[in-house]
Order: sequence, then C-alpha cells, then structure tokens
Amino acid sequence: MSGGRLDPLLQPRSIAIVGASARVGSPGNEVLVNLRKGAYAGAVYLVNPARDAIGGLPCFASLAALPEVPQHVVFAVNDSRLEACFDEALALGVEAATVFSGMVIPGEGAHDVPAPDLRAPATPGLARRIRQKAQAAGMLLHGGNSMGFFNFRGGVWISGFDTRAHGHPGNAVLLSQSGAGMSGIMDCEERLDFLFAASTGQELCLSVEDYLDYALDQPETRVIGLFLETSRHPQRFIAALEKARRRRVPIVVVKVGRTELAARLVVSHSGALAGSDAVFAALFERYGVQRVDDMAQLAATMILFSRAGPLPPGGLATMHDSGGERQLAIDLADELGVDYPALNAASVERLQGILDAGLPAVNPLDAWGSGGAEAGRYMESCFVALMQDPGVAIGAVVHDRGPGGGIYASYLQYLRGAHAATGKPVCLVANCAGSGSDPQVVAATRAGFPVLDGLREFQVGARSLMAYRDFLAREEDPPPAAAPDIVHYWREQLRGGDDLDEARAGQLLRDFGIAIVAGTSFDGPAVPPGVLHTARFPVVLKTAQAGIAHKSDVGGVVLNLADAESLERACVEMSARLGPSLMIAPMVTGAGVEMILGIARDSQFGPTVVLGLGGVYAELLRDTAVLLPPFGPAAARRALRGLKMYGLLGAVRGRPALAVEAFCQMASRLSVLAIELADCIAEVDINPVRLMSDECIGLDALLVRTGSKE
Repeated sequence: MSGGRLDPLLQPRSIAIVGASARVGSPGNEVLVNLRKGAYAGAVYLVNPARDAIGGLPCFASLAALPEVPQHVVFAVNDSRLEACFDEALALGVEAATVFSGMVIPGEGAHDVPAPDLRAPATPGLARRIRQKAQAAGMLLHGGNSMGFFNFRGGVWISGFDTRAHGHPGNAVLLSQSGAGMSGIMDCEERLDFLFAASTGQELCLSVEDYLDYALDQPETRVIGLFLETSRHPQRFIAALEKARRRRVPIVVVKVGRTELAARLVVSHSGALAGSDAVFAALFERYGVQRVDDMAQLAATMILFSRAGPLPPGGLATMHDSGGERQLAIDLADELGVDYPALNAASVERLQGILDAGLPAVNPLDAWGSGGAEAGRYMESCFVALMQDPGVAIGAVVHDRGPGGGIYASYLQYLRGAHAATGKPVCLVANCAGSGSDPQVVAATRAGFPVLDGLREFQVGARSLMAYRDFLAREEDPPPAAAPDIVHYWREQLRGGDDLDEARAGQLLRDFGIAIVAGTSFDGPAVPPGVLHTARFPVVLKTAQAGIAHKSDVGGVVLNLADAESLERACVEMSARLGPSLMIAPMVTGAGVEMILGIARDSQFGPTVVLGLGGVYAELLRDTAVLLPPFGPAAARRALRGLKMYGLLGAVRGRPALAVEAFCQMASRLSVLAIELADCIAEVDINPVRLMSDECIGLDALLVRTGSKE
C-alpha cells in the first residue's frame, strides 16, 4: 500500500520511539505493542536513556545514538521535553514524525494550538513552533493531539493507545478529526474490515485532505467514512471530493457544528441564511457525499457500502415477524425519506399464494404466521417473493436477535435464498442493538450478507446507498454562458465604486438574463414630469437612500399607488422621513408565491447561491437551500424539491401550478453571475421573487460589493 508523498510517514522503512516505556498502558509502551500487533516488518528503535532494553529490544540514549537515521519518529515524551527531542530529529534529517500530545506547556496558554478558522494566536506556543519547524524542514508531521493512524495493508499501526486486534485488511477507510471519532468505530465495530484509519488531531502540517487524497489513491478503497469538524484547505477538499466522484468511491460523513457559534456580519437575507453548515450541505450534495447524523449511522452505512453489491433501480423492501415492528418501519421511513415501493400485481399474487390467511401482501411485509415445522422454509419463500418484485433494489429481514445477542442460522438462509434468486443485496437487521462481535454475525457480514443493529441506522444506510446510486446516474444540464462583454462591463463598473442602488443593481441582473422589475430613480420630494408621464399605475414607491439595505424595515416601501396624486403625496412624506433619493417601479399584482434568490459569500468556499421560499417562509421557517455555483436548472429543481413547503409551488385549490422551471432558470443564471463577478460581489438579495403560474420576476434587488462598508 503506497501513498507516494506520504510513504515516509505511512509506510516507513524504520521507526524510532522516543520515550519508549516498559509501563503497560503508557503511550511509549502502546506504540511498540501496536507495531507488533500489526506485524510491522521494518526496523524499530527504542529511545530511552534510563533503560537498557524494553520488550526484548535494546534502548538507545538518543536519536543520534541509533545505528541509522530512522525514517519516522514517534514522540511519546512529556511536552516539556518535546521541543528539544524534535529539534534533534530535525537536525538528523528525519523525514516524518507523529505527536500524540496536545503540545501545551503551562504558562504559554492552552489556546496556542491553531484554531479551526486558522486565525493566528497572539502568542507563538509550542504547537505553533513545532509546526513552523516541521514546515521549514519539509517534515511530514502527523498530529498533534492525535490518536495516531493505522495502515492495515502495510502493517504500520502508529498509536499510543490500546486497540483491538484486527484481522485481514479490508476496503473501508476511516478519517476523523476527533480521536474518539476514530476509536469509537475502529475499536468497536468488528463487522468493518479497515484498510486505513487516522485520527488527524490538530492537523499542524498534514490535514484530513492529505489523508483523503491518499486513501483515494489506494485501489482497495471501497468506502471512506469521515468525522469532520471543518476543512482547513477548502479547495483541496473540493479536489478530493471530485476525485472520489470520478473514481466512484462513496464518502459518508458525520459533520459536526450544525449551529453557528459566531455571529456573521452580513447585510442581506441571503447572507444570513447561508450559514457554514448549509454550505457544507451544498458541497456534499454536489459531490454525492452521504451525510449521517451520528457514529452508529456512520458505522452502519459504511458496513453497507463495504459489503453490499451494486444496487439496481428501485427502493427498499423489508420483511418482519411483527405487525407493530412493521408499522415502526413505515413511520421511520416516512421521517427519513426512505422509499418503500408498492408491489406490482404479480408480486402481490405470488405472495398471496404463500402467506398465511389474514396477512396482507404489502411492502413492508409482516410474514409471521402460524409457525410450525416448515416455518423457516415458509419465511424464506416469502422473502424471495418480496425481493423478486422489480421495484425492489435492496431488502432486509428485520428479526430481533436471539438470547445473548446471537442470530439464528435460519435467518441467514432467508438471505441466501433471496440473493440466489434475485442477485439483489440483502441484510439482516435487528430493531435493537445486538452483538456485533458474534462470530456468526461477523462471518455473515464478511460473506456479503450484512448483519446490522438498529432499524433507523439500517434505513439511513439503505437511503445512502440508493442516493449514491442515483447520484452516479444523474445527468446534469450545463449552466448558461455569460456574454464576455457583459461580464467585462460590470466588472469595471463595480471596481472601486460605491454599492449600486436598486435601479442599477436591477440593470446588472437583467443583463445576466435575470428577470427584475425595472425601476426609475429620481430625487424628490417632487416627481419629475418625465417620470410622472411614463409611470404605469399602479406603482410601488421605494426609498433609494444610500445606507438603507432593508427598505421595508424602515417604512421605505409604499405599495399600490393608484394615481399621480397618491404618488406625489407619498414622495413628499418619504422624502421628509428618509431622504430625497426615491424610486418607482410597476406594481406586480399576479397571484403567486414569494420566493427568495440570492448570493452569499462563504469564508471558506467562496460564493454560494441561496434559493427557496421567500417572505415569512425564509425569515421564520428558513425554508431555503444553498447551492455551490455554477449549476444548471436541474440542480435548482432538486434543491426546491427538498424544501418543506415545496407543495405550495404545485397546483393548490384551483390555482394552477407555478412556473417553477422559470425560477430554476433564473437561479441558474444567478449562479453564473456569482462565479463571473466573484471578485466584485459579496452578496446579492432578490427578495421577494414573485413566482406566478406563467412567469417569475424579482421585485426588489440588493447588491453588496466586495469590501463594502454597508
């Protein structure tokens, strides 16, 4: 197993343990124990001036006393001694190192470790000094504050903590920015055979992006699980996700930090709606990353991806031995958005010829009948018939464990029979946790018949398999192209000037093909004759005063002015209250739904597009989605279908369906603008967009330049 650039760290020819110890359970001892568990084939050197030998290996007084310069040094010493030992390694030209500790020296402050947002601390503490020295020397440094890594193919187990014995190398990779996030699965989930696992810790030099890229270069990798807090190198993270898409390697992620811990200074509604978690969700949607909620779901989903074969078209089918538990499956599926397809007529007829009286032939299926000597063959026949339905892609027998957490051999026969008859992936699932260490459970899972604990966890995993299948099959339509002369003109207009008023912002958007009501600006309180002459009543009066971003919040919008007299009165009143800069626009009166469409800038991933239900739905329900630009209309359609209030856009109580396709086209054009003017525009807010049965049009536009002081 070769990683090229990372070989000195992950597949070294020799390893030295500085701080080697005979004390059982100490990091200096566990490193040696783990190297022996993994059957590391290279040279191992122990550095401890107070000992002659440990575990049958001689000890040396220092790194300089070793018979050769080790390629990789593991530091298992107190932080007060770490820097001197590290300097010695650098002086010898050591290529790679691992540090487990947090590298905090009393008196230097506990917050000297680089923060996730990469803001430099005021005091250069030990962690920062170690990072600077390693980077200057070109050393590959793993950690600190890490539980290490495990190269199972190469037999390199670098960890200062106890871990379970692992069998043969597998096809699953686990990368975690949390130490417990790695050990919590790797040490407890025997149904997963790992190829590589790493706790990336503080990521002083090497980050999760490095290990993700490395794992994707291994031909054995079949699934990658991530426990993710943040990305320190967003563009490299995107490049790795693109590589995973090309190589058809699914990535399953637990992304923590859904809530915003720090307030963001934004001007537009769009900026307020595009929090960092929403941007990560957009990133995952674009690249087919399957997001789960917790560690149990991560493990279950990784098991399914690592063991189940390719999915045919269709949904999920499950067979139960309880009507109540079948109902639980239905309720969970509704909550999780899992597809249980209805059975076709042939399947219903086939099942009706097998099922005991009174049991309906439906999916999910309660097949438990009268029992008897032929109960096993009867249940197998039911499951085979269920799986033969052409609308079923994956199935499970949902039966609880036996005493002591074991499983009955007859359950596995149901799976074998259905798989032999259909070739479709099948699983055994318990409603409650059983025993993943049961030898029969592990053997069945490794044989391609996954045995899982928890109906919710299984349904999340099955949903992920189906979603990833659909992601690989979907065809994207390209975003529209922007005219080069338009892009050049507006880039010149936006550089170095003030923010555009609403009339000019509307013109910019219209030049990119985005339908916005055209307004006319003027200085009040009197309405110029030319403006009055061309006005088409009814009209809307708005303040155009600089510095007022949200006009309605200050009474800066007056609707439905029916004639010249009412317009003139409103101009006098608004000028006196908010200032003389005014604008009028035609009043759009068609029935429809208010939408929101905008651009926001993420500090890590750059411009994003926000779309969804506008007005109260955006502000109170936050019924919006975030997408990464550019994208075609199909991506906008998928995002809209995921909204809670999506049903409002269809035909409702005699009102025809709304022009959703026109809105998707508008969103796609805005995504092109977001990319083409990314260096000039920080935020755009088109709120509301009036979506009607025959068209959609933006009624208000706010644009904030990059670097604006709004």
